[in-house]
Amino acid sequence: MLSSKTGSVVEGIARARESISALAARGTIHWQAYHLGLLARACQRAGQSEEALYTLDRALETAARTGERWFEAELHRLRGEWLIVHRNGEQAEAEACFERALAVARRQSAKMWELRAAMSFARLRRGQGRAVEARTLLAPIYEWFTEGLDAPDLKEAKALLDELTA
Repeated sequence: MLSSKTGSVVEGIARARESISALAARGTIHWQAYHLGLLARACQRAGQSEEALYTLDRALETAARTGERWFEAELHRLRGEWLIVHRNGEQAEAEACFERALAVARRQSAKMWELRAAMSFARLRRGQGRAVEARTLLAPIYEWFTEGLDAPDLKEAKALLDELTA
């Protein structure tokens, strides 16, 4: 899986598909949704947008089928991001993805997934001219964090909040 970060994306995609197939052939179901999510992100980076959406949907189905839902919130968020980039007219569906991501993250008490979903949703709201609503959504989640504020996601959230305040 990591080869999509360290080598060519196309090579990484091929290796990821081989790994996922090998795991499936052995009957291994653990981490499938996660690996499919990584594959979807690699497909997106390689410009294989329809394959990315197909793979995200497959990952969500896998999470539901196997009950391994720890990565589910992020999968919903990624699907919402995909919709914004590739089907801007489907903002309502993207909103629904972000709302699902937030709900799953809250149910699991997964604060980092909740933060990521809130950032995606806040960026969408900002683009809709609803900056106050975006800030109201993101600020309390960001403020929950009291340490690790130099982590990339937290830096990004802070920068977004600063933009929404300006």
